Amino acid sequence: MRVQCVLCDQIEQIDEYSLRAKRLRNRRIQMYLCPTCDERISVKTIQRHQTGKFRLYEERKQKNNFL
Repeated sequence: MRVQCVLCDQIEQIDEYSLRAKRLRNRRIQMYLCPTCDERISVKTIQRHQTGKFRLYEERKQKNNFL
């Protein structure tokens, strides 16, 4: 299966029957990142976490007082 990285537009070949290929076929919103872009993003994310200014905002769920 031919896939294209969404960041660098590099075209690669992955196994047709792999789990990743199945996810890309069945969920069109799923995007493919080549190993170099994936590594670069993970390193930069870890660096942002270490600064202490990185915060994940979670959706607050309202309590239902009637239950």
